[in-house]
Order: sequence, then C-alpha cells, then structure tokens
Amino acid sequence: MSVLARLAIWMLALGLVLLPVVAVLNGWLAADRWPIEQLRIHAEYRRVDAEQIRAAVAPAAGQGFFAVDLDQVRRAVLGLDWVAAAEVRKVWPNRLEITVEEHQPFARWGEDRLLSARGLLFPLPADAASLALPEFQGGEQHAAELMRVHGLAAPLFALHGSELVGLRLSARGSWSFRLAEGAVVMAGRGDPMARLERFVPLFAELRAVEQRPLERADLRYANGFALRWAETAGATPMNPESRIPNPQA
Repeated sequence: MSVLARLAIWMLALGLVLLPVVAVLNGWLAADRWPIEQLRIHAEYRRVDAEQIRAAVAPAAGQGFFAVDLDQVRRAVLGLDWVAAAEVRKVWPNRLEITVEEHQPFARWGEDRLLSARGLLFPLPADAASLALPEFQGGEQHAAELMRVHGLAAPLFALHGSELVGLRLSARGSWSFRLAEGAVVMAGRGDPMARLERFVPLFAELRAVEQRPLERADLRYANGFALRWAETAGATPMNPESRIPNPQA
C-alpha cells in the first residue's frame, strides 16, 4: 500500500473520530442535550433589571449548552435600553453568566440621544424624559471638550447662585451657555473659562442691584461685556427650554 493511500486512510479515520466531537461542540448534534438551567447576571441594576435581561436572552438560552450562540445572547442584551456593554460566557455543565455595564447619563445630546459619563453617545431611552440633565450642542468630535468645560463652568455658576443647564460649541468654535433662569451667556471662541471667571462674580452682584432677569450677556469684548436685561422686573425671562442661539463669532 502506497504512502499516500495509508495517509488517506489515517485522515479518514481521524475525521470519523473528530467529526462527532466537533458537531457536538458546535451544536450541530445533541442541540437539546445539557440544557442551560442557571443564569447568573452581574449588573448594577440602576436602570436595567434582571427580568429584562432574562426575557432578552430566553430564546437563545433555551438551547443545549453547546448550541447556545454567545454572540446572539450578547446582541440581545446590548439591544436593551441603557446597556453600554455586555460579556457572556458558558460555565459547564449548565450555567450562563452575563456581565452587564450600564450607561451613566451625563447630558442630553440633541433630540434623540444622551451622552454618557464615559463620553459615549447612545439612543435616548423611553424612560429618560424626566431626567434633569444639561443639554449639550456641538459636533460629536467635541463631546469630551464639552464635558470638560461643563465640569469647570457648572461649579463656577453654582458658586454664584446660578445653574448651568445647557452649553453649545458652534461649528466655528464659539461657546454659549444657558442658565436655568433663561439667560444666555455668549463667551466667544477659544477657551471660555477666563471670560467666565471674570464675568460670573460680577453678574451675581449686578443681578442683586438690577432686580431684573438677565436675557443675554455677550462676553466677546476685549475690555468688558454687554448685558441685556428684561424690560421690567416682572417680565418673563427667556424660556429655559429654548435652544441656545447660534453665536456669530
């Protein structure tokens, strides 16, 4: 018998031995054997609950141990609102373990998305309407910069009695800030913090003297700023829910 013939016989024999093993491991055979009987979930449970996860993975987890498609299970979990990341693994002989990381909302982004504390944009969940979050406007590539400036500006405004509820970075690099009382502060291009640090303490003093709502402050001047106050003390300030206007500089 030639060497090639013997090699072919050995390959055939090896294939006959390994094929059933590969078939079982891939769920081609015995797909209903060794069923998944335990589901262990590791999650924070701030906005996603265990029942939601169980319901999402039930169709895939109802198969045998070797037939469960881990990618399918992972995609099902990632499809849930608030889920940022998911890891799935099988533990012999009958357990499925899922680790879920939730998005922690930081700000609203446009009409239909939120920005997470990790700087990731994700679809607006149905139950997010009542969340008290600042509103960011700008290019997606500037998300980290918006978060940085908010982290500096919000405490500064709060220290002097104002709440920062929105900020915008225009396509031309101009900054605008919206306060809870409706005032819009135009800070211009570049890093806005030097201008805000000069203006905000003075604004607190001027507001006490004027006794009128501020509608707009323009800080885009080298040696000062321009203020527009409401006509009368009883005038209604600008709607706090209105969008920050597009600055011209």
